[in-house]
Amino acid sequence: MPIFATPFAQLDLVRQPEQQDDPLQAFDAADEYLLNHLHEQGITGDTRILVLNDSFGALAASLAAHAQVTSSGDSHLGHIALQRNLARNQLDAGCVRFVPASERADGPFDRVLVRVPKTLALLEEQLIRLHGQLAPGATVVAAGMVKHLPHAAGDLLAKYIGPMQPSLAVKKARLLIATAEQKSAPSSPYPTRYQLDQPRLTLINHANVFCREGLDIGTRAFLPHLPRSLADIRAADLGCGNGVLGIVYALANPQAQMTLVDESYMAVQSAQENWRAALGDRPADIRAGDGLAEQPEDSLDLVLCNPPFHQQQVVGDFLAWRMFVQARDALVKGGELWIVGNRHLGYHAKLKRLFRGVEQVAATPKFVVLKASK
Repeated sequence: MPIFATPFAQLDLVRQPEQQDDPLQAFDAADEYLLNHLHEQGITGDTRILVLNDSFGALAASLAAHAQVTSSGDSHLGHIALQRNLARNQLDAGCVRFVPASERADGPFDRVLVRVPKTLALLEEQLIRLHGQLAPGATVVAAGMVKHLPHAAGDLLAKYIGPMQPSLAVKKARLLIATAEQKSAPSSPYPTRYQLDQPRLTLINHANVFCREGLDIGTRAFLPHLPRSLADIRAADLGCGNGVLGIVYALANPQAQMTLVDESYMAVQSAQENWRAALGDRPADIRAGDGLAEQPEDSLDLVLCNPPFHQQQVVGDFLAWRMFVQARDALVKGGELWIVGNRHLGYHAKLKRLFRGVEQVAATPKFVVLKASK
């Protein structure tokens, strides 16, 4: 396992979720560049540092023994990775304060280190929330690998923080260095809203929600084919996003006991608000989690899922496969997993390796809706 070595620490780090023989590292050259730059600038034990979007805790764990560190991000898996990597390196879990992206991180902060996220709307919302949270003379330094660092990220730093200067590229990574200046309080364009016609719903979408400007085409293909039952079914919307699948299912199935879970804190925040708007005080378990990893075995009758096919910049079916396994374990015998997926992903064959029976419920030129029975 490669060691992440910087002037602050030498750390043995793992990604989350862990994979056997995972070829990917829990850090990259952009993390190294950020920490080397910070070391050159100098910090003390009293320096208040905010770390944003630290995917697996490499930045926060490196700084934990050297400053007052707050870490904030939208990934529950990222939070788990931070906790596990602190413990893995004999660092006190309490030495880093974690704030979900659905909440504001209260400063003031002397330094802000940012890993530029895939969704620039998340970056924009995070920069907006820094207003009034920066100490005099504070700097905000964003980093990314050059191939994943859009020009618009620098524009956002200049707009919301102050004068921005890009660094030279080092090991294919680059820094965007902004010095805080007095600006009037910005207004946020988030959350956004869109209308669903059938059933008639207005859906709230916080900044990092997938397809926040409109219903994604996979879900659109899935909704007309959701199962219906008047029974007291225990159902889960796995990877719920803004909650649309679970909410539409619940409206058509008034006796269903619903669980909605997502690893994005902003998705869960959106799902909670949308549930209240559509279903009032009807009980539901809506939570951030590592999929159904915490769900007891044999505790669900039905799982609905529109699985993701990427984690940050990494594309693949590992997360989807993991969600299918979690669903199988949580379902009772005879329980069903209903999914929608792109035809070319071959989910039908994958599900046959896990479930007793798999059948195609519906299809469009691009998507298939599948039912897998335990």
